[in-house]
Amino acid sequence: MTKCIGNKDEAHQRGKAEKKDIKRSNKARELIKQAIAKAKYYKQVKNQPGELLLPPA
Repeated sequence: MTKCIGNKDEAHQRGKAEKKDIKRSNKARELIKQAIAKAKYYKQVKNQPGELLLPPA
């Protein structure tokens, strides 16, 4: 729940520019999360753990 100011939520008090800025930053944050997840599983063989892909030391 959002923090209240009197009997109204804080979100109701935001202007259009501030709402756009918040949405823009949230989308950027999601894209970063997706890029990290894609990099984590990039070129990984299906149904095999990642440890098997490492060359023997």
